[in-house]
This record gives sequence, C-alpha cells and structure tokens, in this order.
Amino acid sequence: MGISRGLDVSVYQGPQDWAAHKADGVSFAFAKASEGRHTRDAHFKQHITAIKAAGLVPGAYHYGWPNQNVDDEAANYTAAVKPYAGPGFVHWLDLERRSDGTNYAGRTHAQIAAWAKRWIELVAAAHPGQRVGIYTSGDDISHGHAPADAPLWYPRYPWTSGATYAKAEAAARPQPSGRDPLFWQFTSKPIDRSICYLTAAALRAWAGGAATEEDDVPIRTSLGKDTAQTLAWDAWTAISWDTEYADPEGAHAAGDNPGYVSPLSTWADFNGRLVLEGIPAGAHFQVRYEVHEWKNGASVGSWHEIIADVLATPGQQIVSVPFSKGLDKDRHVYVAVCPITPDGSSGLPAPTAVDGRWAIRQDK
Repeated sequence: MGISRGLDVSVYQGPQDWAAHKADGVSFAFAKASEGRHTRDAHFKQHITAIKAAGLVPGAYHYGWPNQNVDDEAANYTAAVKPYAGPGFVHWLDLERRSDGTNYAGRTHAQIAAWAKRWIELVAAAHPGQRVGIYTSGDDISHGHAPADAPLWYPRYPWTSGATYAKAEAAARPQPSGRDPLFWQFTSKPIDRSICYLTAAALRAWAGGAATEEDDVPIRTSLGKDTAQTLAWDAWTAISWDTEYADPEGAHAAGDNPGYVSPLSTWADFNGRLVLEGIPAGAHFQVRYEVHEWKNGASVGSWHEIIADVLATPGQQIVSVPFSKGLDKDRHVYVAVCPITPDGSSGLPAPTAVDGRWAIRQDK
C-alpha cells in the first residue's frame, strides 16, 4: 500500500515554508475556505495560492453548520474557491459537532446525514470532474452522517506526543465503523498533519479524476536522514541515510547502511533540505548535487546540477536550501557547497548542515 504526506491550514496558521514541508515529504495540502452561510477564512487566498505555487495537490474545506440552509452554505464555499479550483483540486466538507453543539442543534442524525449528502452533491455539480469528500469524526461516522460513497478524511490522534509521519505510516490504518478512510489526520501538533493511503503520484492521478486501485499502487521503501553532516567547501559529500521510515517488505536488512542513497530497484525520487550554518556576509556560493553512475563498485560517469546560487548578506548565518530530484538504479547522489568568490575558499569556514535531512522513496 502506498502512502503520501500532507497537512491542512486555516486562519490560525500564518504563511508556511512550503519548500521545507516538501522536503519533509509533503505532497498535498488543504486550506479552510469558508464556514456556514457567509463566513470566509481570512487566510484562504494566501494559503491556497502558496499551496498551488509549491506544486502540491491542492484542496479546500468548508466547516458545515447542518442546521443552516445547505444551498447557501454550498454557494458560500463554491464562491470562495472558484478562482482557485480546477482539475486536480479536492473539495472537502468538514462535518464535526462544535464543542457547544450549536451547529448541530435541532437536527436529527438522519437530517444531518441528508444535509451532508446534499452539500456534497451541490459542490460536485458546481465543480464537474473534481473530487468531493467528507472530513468527519468517528462519532459522526457511527451515526451515519458520512455518505458511504464519499471519500473519507478521518481525524484520530492516538499519540499525546511524538506524532510523526513515520509513526503514522507504520501504524495500522484506522477503520472507524468498519470504513477505510482514504486520508487520516493523525495529529494537530504543531500543525494538522495527515497521510493519504495512495502514493503521491497515485493521489495526483486520483485528484485529477483517474480511477486508482490501491492494490495497484507500488509498495514503497522510505529512507531518511535525521542527523546532520558537515560539508567541506568545494568537495562532493555523499548523501547518506541513517533512518528507515518504512520498509514494508523487508527490502533492507537491519543495519544495512551503504553510506549513500541509491535505489534498490529501478527508480526513486529523493528530496531534502540542507540548512547551512556559519555563512559569512559577502560569501557567494553555490549548492550543487552530483549523480554518479556505478558499476562493479566504481564510478563510470557523473553529472551535476546547481541547486541554488546564494550571496550571503549581513546577518545571514543560516541558509535553507530545498531540493528534489529523481534517481535511477545504480546511481548515487552527492552534494557540494562551492564558494565562487574571487579568492575561492580562502578564509571561508566550512559550512555545517545543521538540519541536513533528506528522504528517498522507491518502488519495491
């Protein structure tokens, strides 16, 4: 079963470092658009514009009040998202009882279920060919509020602390009232984070309207980097991995750490974020990555590209550089930080990757 990572935001969150989120493996993000008949989220435009610019699978949600007019609420949401929605955009009804119960007051379970079904139908009609699903609790599901044919995004927080994507990916898939949610929101700290039970590629295809059978999705191995590496100036340093986030079929033996990133089979994508510390003002440098092709234990060719070109300014002691590329079998990845000031590396301290994290995901 494939898995992808995502998060959701609302007015309670400020601008996000989407490059950093992508470096953490995030491939989808949803933003609150509206609530009730008239309310719009003040940060929606900011959030959804940035989500789309980052190349993530985008989506939006509406917080429902089932004791208000459903046509008005669907119209409020549709008007809010109209400038941004299109092929590949995912729509969600956020159906959950407020702590004081005011949004459910005076409604039976059957009436709430009918309201939710109608909202989904109206939004689907307003956005032909686009996915419309429901975010709702286990209690709502047990009372029949969630239509059986609607994609389900389910919130459940099993951990009081230490909730990570890796932990959620390794956990059993929740089954509220016997249903299999497509998305699981597993924590709200420090931000709402979810996983989807499709790979990033399969999720993008699904969001675009393509039928996706989960059984056809490749099982993925996920290797990562949790400790920092010190990088020398103008020298290639192998990207190594020290953490195995997911290995569902035992593709790696315990302790199998070759010291570099390379796919086990035919192809992989990798992403990461170098955080360089101690860059002096005025230093002009490039961050590059190099791919070596190996045969019989030796390099038989290489090529490299520039990831970033940076001119350090006063006060700029830390520089964050995200990157994401693809990699074929029998190829290894290296990174280098290369000074290009007139005096070369003279007088420049070696940078440190203080948060040098990267991950590789690959087919079994």
